Amino acid sequence: MHNGKVFLIGAGPGDVGLLTLKAKRYMSEADVILYDYLAGDEIIAFARVDAELIYVGKKAGHHTLKQDEINRLLVDKAKKGKRVVRLKGGDPFLFGRGGEEALFLVEHGIPFEIVPGVTSAIAVPAYAGIPVTHREYASSLCVVTGHESIDKASVPWKNIVGIETIVILMGVSNIMEIAKKLLEAGKCPDTPVAAICHGTTNRQKTITTTLDRVSRDASFIQAPAIIVVGKVVELQKQLQWFENKPLFGKGILVTRPISQGNREQARLFSARLQDLGAVVYEQPTIKIISPDSFDELDSAIKQIRKYQWLIFTSVNGVIYFMQRLKVCGMDIRELYGIKIAAIGPQTKLELERYCLNVDYCPDEFVAEALVEGLKKYDKNGQHILIPRAKDARNVLENGLREQGAIPHVVAAYQTIIFENERIKDLLLDHRIDVVTLTSPSCVKGFCSIFDGEDMQAYLSGVRIACIGPITQRAAIELNLRVDTVANEYTADGLIEAILG
Repeated sequence: MHNGKVFLIGAGPGDVGLLTLKAKRYMSEADVILYDYLAGDEIIAFARVDAELIYVGKKAGHHTLKQDEINRLLVDKAKKGKRVVRLKGGDPFLFGRGGEEALFLVEHGIPFEIVPGVTSAIAVPAYAGIPVTHREYASSLCVVTGHESIDKASVPWKNIVGIETIVILMGVSNIMEIAKKLLEAGKCPDTPVAAICHGTTNRQKTITTTLDRVSRDASFIQAPAIIVVGKVVELQKQLQWFENKPLFGKGILVTRPISQGNREQARLFSARLQDLGAVVYEQPTIKIISPDSFDELDSAIKQIRKYQWLIFTSVNGVIYFMQRLKVCGMDIRELYGIKIAAIGPQTKLELERYCLNVDYCPDEFVAEALVEGLKKYDKNGQHILIPRAKDARNVLENGLREQGAIPHVVAAYQTIIFENERIKDLLLDHRIDVVTLTSPSCVKGFCSIFDGEDMQAYLSGVRIACIGPITQRAAIELNLRVDTVANEYTADGLIEAILG
């Protein structure tokens, strides 16, 4: 069998957006991925679903595998013809032992590539508002390890004390000794120092102090952390941008359902919250699945020419309807002449993706508004097909019947409770500041998790934010306190309500 190949890849400092395009490509092509604890779940998610994932993380005092074992594993997998990714936090050649691994591969005749990563030595200070060089503050930079092993010569502190900016990696546990060595080497006691933990993530925390006080002021900083020594730290107060974001550090629970239709919408919702600085926990409370039978929906589709209107109340309704249209051997040409109404901009957008124009979409994204808006159309005796969730509210059906129409409601999909115990753990750990609820079904699924337990005890100090009055009403009916309701019943509207 031909040898495989090894890719030594830098995962960057933590923010998934700082992963390089080449790294992402090789991740998605790999047969095997060996990864460290600094490679987050969002980065690992780029792996193929059938890729073999092997955790080889190293923390102070605890190594899953020794370095020699990692080296041999890389060779063994490559000799089996595998494309192997060795994923490391930061850059593989900056205190990442990537050079050692590359030399071992050379000794065993294994082809390899190096994919540099954005190094935490520069990126983390940048996210804290600290430029490691500045024309008026520092024109020299030194990066050193603060984690000295017994088989390695000590850092020559006397030789580097004159360098204007010193960035120390892996130095949290030795911070007192490092400060002492720098002071003994002649560094001024009042030299500014910054300690930054969980850099480039929404858990980032920055402490600024001076060299003679760093042992006391930064003693509670936990790894992973970067220490910056030098006058450039003074710029942090003016240039701090990341930790000034309006939702920075706030834990927000996103309870959107597991479904085909909400996957992209949920991703965009979470991404915008993260852009605002929030720590987002995507934990579904319901799951969207097919109805017990498609017979009724298929029958309606096969008789589609009898309907004058098609009304969609959700993205999922559109997706399931279009899937069954194809299964029935039909396409959108069969919808010629049929008027289409939709509730909400996302539902309208989904229809437009199929090149279908929407004749009516209410300004307020609830069934009541749709019923009111459709009054201007003559629907007396007209047949209206409504593919929607099983057991949804009957407001739309009743309202249209009162207007003389003949509504036909069919189940295009159904929602089931997704028992998610992880949510309780997050609440008990006080990681959640805001719970977002985007539908009555999500409310029902969320409340069901507690199953007789004291729900209010879990929610002490937590804000409940609902996407609109219908969801709010469902929450109140289940004795769930609601603190925030969106004025515009969309994901963006919900975010604005949380910010307000």
